[in-house]
Amino acid sequence: MLETRSLSELAAFFSLAPALRLSPRGDGHPVLVLPGLAASDASTLVLRAFLRDRGYQPYGWGLGMNRGPRPGVEEAARARLDQLAQRHGRKVSLIGWSLGGIFARELARAAPEQVRSVISLGSGFAIQPTATTVGPVFELLSGMKIDQWVDDEQAAIIRRPPPVPTTSIYSRTDGIVAWQGCLEQEGPQSENIEVRGSHSGLGHHPAALHAIADRLAQPEGAWKPFVRAGFRRLAFPEPHRNAA
Repeated sequence: MLETRSLSELAAFFSLAPALRLSPRGDGHPVLVLPGLAASDASTLVLRAFLRDRGYQPYGWGLGMNRGPRPGVEEAARARLDQLAQRHGRKVSLIGWSLGGIFARELARAAPEQVRSVISLGSGFAIQPTATTVGPVFELLSGMKIDQWVDDEQAAIIRRPPPVPTTSIYSRTDGIVAWQGCLEQEGPQSENIEVRGSHSGLGHHPAALHAIADRLAQPEGAWKPFVRAGFRRLAFPEPHRNAA
């Protein structure tokens, strides 16, 4: 029932669109957006339109519905990243929603030389994969048991931040993924940003979009943590600390 808020969050996006255009503009670098489980590039249309308006060159992942870690998906996503990096001659920022965020983090771990930054939206990388309400959907689409997806060693690797600037945007009232599983180990180039909203609305939630624009607009090689000052104190709660 908590996820029905995503509709009101979409309405808020349209009503606040003029204000969102005051968010920081970017430098035109490419951004690859990965959808969540059972979703396709259609689910990220609003997010990519916003990124385009802010001056970026956004792309969907181009792999159809996200059916989980099926054979060949990792290789295809890596090829998509390589294609964009070669096309633009620049590093690519990655934004992943839910399961797409886990994929984005692992892409950055595999090819840090091609990735400028990673932003995850409601991605449960920090605890066991079973800490979600969509386990049966995952098992149906991926063809594997969710508790057999990764072993303890792989889970420990997934929990660690990738070697690029990394931001986790999450909500404590997420109705799909346990919010504790979205907490990044905070360090010199990793952070958490909390918003008040649903899991299904994170891709068009006005506060989340403003945070995304702020993070992407940072000069390459000069990453600094998100600053909650002024009006931001109203929109962004102080996050739960999860120090490395």
